[in-house]
Amino acid sequence: MGNRPSLGDVAQTTGKKARLRRILYQHGARNGTALFLPYDHGLEHGPRDFFGNPAADPGYVVRLAVDGDFNGVVLHIGNASKFYWDFAGEVPLILKLNGKTDVPTDDEPLSPLNATVADAVALGADAVGYTLYVGSPLQTQDFQQFQRIRADADRLGMPVMVWAYPRGRAIDGKGGRNSFYAVDYAVRVASELGADLVKITWPEATASSRPEYDREFTATEMLTAVVRSSNRSLVVLSGGELTEERDMLGRASLAMDAGATGLIFGRNIWGRERSEALRFVETLRELLAEYPS
Repeated sequence: MGNRPSLGDVAQTTGKKARLRRILYQHGARNGTALFLPYDHGLEHGPRDFFGNPAADPGYVVRLAVDGDFNGVVLHIGNASKFYWDFAGEVPLILKLNGKTDVPTDDEPLSPLNATVADAVALGADAVGYTLYVGSPLQTQDFQQFQRIRADADRLGMPVMVWAYPRGRAIDGKGGRNSFYAVDYAVRVASELGADLVKITWPEATASSRPEYDREFTATEMLTAVVRSSNRSLVVLSGGELTEERDMLGRASLAMDAGATGLIFGRNIWGRERSEALRFVETLRELLAEYPS
């Protein structure tokens, strides 16, 4: 089993420590692990993920987060302002501070800000989220934008979760956004820039332009290396598209064995029928209970 950072390794201020303790020890398995429910897809993907699905209603998703005793629900400012009110204090809020549509191409991606850390404080959030596009031609602007968010978060005692996403033409030419090389690099960048938590996609053993990564790796080898690259940032694995429950449980076990702090599953939760989703959540929580921090 990999070594995951403790709360004392991550939190640099009293405010961050108090908020992370609420997230990690007062919800979910209550043992330092985490299961987050992201709902930023409406901005990033448009309505397509919600066709024929009650998750089109943000209130339904927040209620699901409460009933499933998630460690946090991720919302953009509009949904947080309109729908979190009914459930404030019942589930931690992670306010997503930036986002973009998928209408333009990803040749030069940059995720603009649409909210502030002060907005998160006013809404009663316990963390903020930020998408960082590592490798984009616009990463200089991205880094500068994130620096301002990190400074505000440090000043206001707010933990920052970074969506560490490799993107851009240069990444496409070096193995692709999900390659082990790209994911490993992205998580290291997020850690170097001051992320408290890092959300990553599942790394794949694909060919790259870097000889260190240009061979076959097992899933365990890749995940262990990625967690090591995060240093004292907490790593959570993304679920991605709706996938068979058995496969998701297998991924979850591998991630936790490698030292991840937890999981951030959206479509694999609210994409299922409600009773099935809650049963799956209970199974995931039982798995996380086996990995106390």
